[in-house]
Amino acid sequence: MPSTHSDAAASHSPRGRVLAAARERFLTAGALDSDQVRETIAASWWRSKSWNVAADHVRLPYAKDPNLETPLVQSAAPILNRLQEQTSGEAVSIILTDAAGVVLDRRTGDRRLERGLDRVQLAPGFSYAEQFVGTNGIGTALEGRQPTGVFGHEHYAEDLEEFGCVGVPVRHPVSGRVLGVLDLTCWSRDASPLLLALARTTAEHIERELTTLTGLREFALFQEYLKACRHSRGIVLALNNDVVMMNDHARQALTTADQAALLAAAAEAMMGSRRVVIDVDLPSGAKARMSCGPVHTSSGPAGGVVRVRLTTPSGPRSDRPAFQPLLPGLAGSSPVWQRTCDQVRAHCLAGEWITVHGEAGSGKLALLQAVHRHHDPAGRFRVVDTAAEADPAAFLSRVEQELQQGSGALVLRHIDRLPRESAQSLAALLRVRHRAADQSGKQLWVTATHGPADGTHGLDSLLRAFPATVEVPPLRHHIEDVRELVPFLLAKLTSATPLTCSPEALRLLMRSAWPGNVAQLRQVLSTVAQHRRSGVIQPGDLPPECQTVSRRVLSPLEALERDAIVRGLIAAKGNKNAAARALGVSRATIYRKIREYGIDLPQ
Repeated sequence: MPSTHSDAAASHSPRGRVLAAARERFLTAGALDSDQVRETIAASWWRSKSWNVAADHVRLPYAKDPNLETPLVQSAAPILNRLQEQTSGEAVSIILTDAAGVVLDRRTGDRRLERGLDRVQLAPGFSYAEQFVGTNGIGTALEGRQPTGVFGHEHYAEDLEEFGCVGVPVRHPVSGRVLGVLDLTCWSRDASPLLLALARTTAEHIERELTTLTGLREFALFQEYLKACRHSRGIVLALNNDVVMMNDHARQALTTADQAALLAAAAEAMMGSRRVVIDVDLPSGAKARMSCGPVHTSSGPAGGVVRVRLTTPSGPRSDRPAFQPLLPGLAGSSPVWQRTCDQVRAHCLAGEWITVHGEAGSGKLALLQAVHRHHDPAGRFRVVDTAAEADPAAFLSRVEQELQQGSGALVLRHIDRLPRESAQSLAALLRVRHRAADQSGKQLWVTATHGPADGTHGLDSLLRAFPATVEVPPLRHHIEDVRELVPFLLAKLTSATPLTCSPEALRLLMRSAWPGNVAQLRQVLSTVAQHRRSGVIQPGDLPPECQTVSRRVLSPLEALERDAIVRGLIAAKGNKNAAARALGVSRATIYRKIREYGIDLPQ
């Protein structure tokens, strides 16, 4: 957070009067002084305006009985008790909300502050989501997915101007999902930068407590799931708010849509505390009977285990993607991938220039384009590839022309391939244009991509032009997303005729380390689609590289050798001695090559 918080907190200071005037101009004329208003606050004001939030009064939705039997509330209770003791007698309020901004707990040691919060409905049961009350520490922290302070006239609603508040998202320790917000609110004149530090520390303590509580509950759920799998040859599921487990039989027997329907029905059925048996009509036309048994621990409910029996068979399987992508043009819903998408989105919303780094083929450019399309679908999206520009002068001239556009998004690809002199010239150009953009108020989102961070030696001056960086994980770090990527990519490659992937072939694809990442997976599926244009992909349709678990990208000669060995083993039905004779190599050589290339043919 900027060091000007204490200035922003004082409503009657010169800074406060300037901010009040800027807010008044924005509300009356729709004009925004970008040099007077922090980027985070400016973005929130625009969102509040688009939601038609009332600026002259506070009127909020009320939940009569918010759910207080959640891991978040239980984990936070002892932390909030200690903080309440430490701040006893201070004019500060400790507030905990859920992920929708609904206040679950409020502790205030000062009666006057408590009456002020009641007056603006910052009380249990009321939602302080940005769409209802506009810019505020709770709702704006939820929108930006990051710690956020809002002070005095930075609030959108004038009734909140006398307050200063800092909200810090509290995340689930396994999924990374935002569970709620820890907020500290005081009088605006009393706000200080220490408020943010205290809020951060408290949120971290709550997350540590959640880690302990979640670990105990999910271990109990996992034990019950394994027990059910050992005693059943049918479909077994286990789930809670953050984890879903499914045995192989469920993945093979059910379509993606049927899986989603069963999980939704199970989640609703397990809201009670007793075992229930229900019949479910599935999207494929099949009927299923579910036995849902909750799992309890000493620290509370841990979820439930579900046994499913199909009472009528389903229709033909279809593995076309039934999921809703996080962003347009992307697939994948793992916590690792979702967290990466959320980070880039937050920087985009704040208008922050960033670099995105990661291994080749991991989806850096696709992610930037998807975020831009999501937030500015009509805006310009331009890419300048530094690797494709032979003349440094021409390259810098083109970048300068793009920077002058002043809106949309500009991506500078492969900046790690720039010569040192060109990188320094580009850094100087970006600094000049960044200052010019700040003065003009034009919003151009400039980003850059490069390989792994250890390959950026000598680019320090260029990287300083970008305030933040986000790492895009390699596919092997979110391998579960292959389940969604395969149908997603097949739909793009074979839009005219349906081509799906069998469970057996999908298992082969999921065990690969994919050193070439998503780009390599797409190339493999493209190769398959050239000789099988419709129907179902079987293991035999996959190229030899899918029969290995290599952790590195092979040279062309190594790839040819590996493919020859795989084909020889397939022809010999896995007999290594016969394959060695057919290839004209010794038995010791073929064994060594099998280990070296990680060849592992399915039985």
